Amino acid sequence: MASPTTGPETKLEIRRMFSAPRAKVFEAWTQREKLEKWMCRDSSAATTRYTAFDVRPGGMNCMEITRPEGTMYNLRVTFQEIQPPEKLVFTWAWERFSASGERNEAPDETLVTVEFIARGNFTEVFLKHENFGTVQQRDRHNSGWNGCFDMLTNTLAA
Repeated sequence: MASPTTGPETKLEIRRMFSAPRAKVFEAWTQREKLEKWMCRDSSAATTRYTAFDVRPGGMNCMEITRPEGTMYNLRVTFQEIQPPEKLVFTWAWERFSASGERNEAPDETLVTVEFIARGNFTEVFLKHENFGTVQQRDRHNSGWNGCFDMLTNTLAA
């Protein structure tokens, strides 16, 4: 089996500050009712639905996301490591389907590490998403994560 290619083109790193205590930000990533308000909601017109939710090492979250134009994504997250309220490590795999139901992107498993760093009344989130197959995949996820983080900011402020 060939080892995965690594380098800047296969990795994404994002740092964001949130005006909330670390425990509250961590809960927004691990409690279903909170996660549903911001994860994969970078477009307010997108609809999301969890079909499985199990936050524990070895547990899996599964979500269906439908975009306004009809494109549908199936997301599968499998937790590798959970250290409340400091760190999450999970695999991330998408399948993309056209509005007519044709699969036009097969699952490609990547790895996500999220660290939650207390900074006084703020929390710094450091997200590392790696093992992308292409620069385009990395760039799409950069846009998606930043949109999700915008929604997380709004969710935490509510």
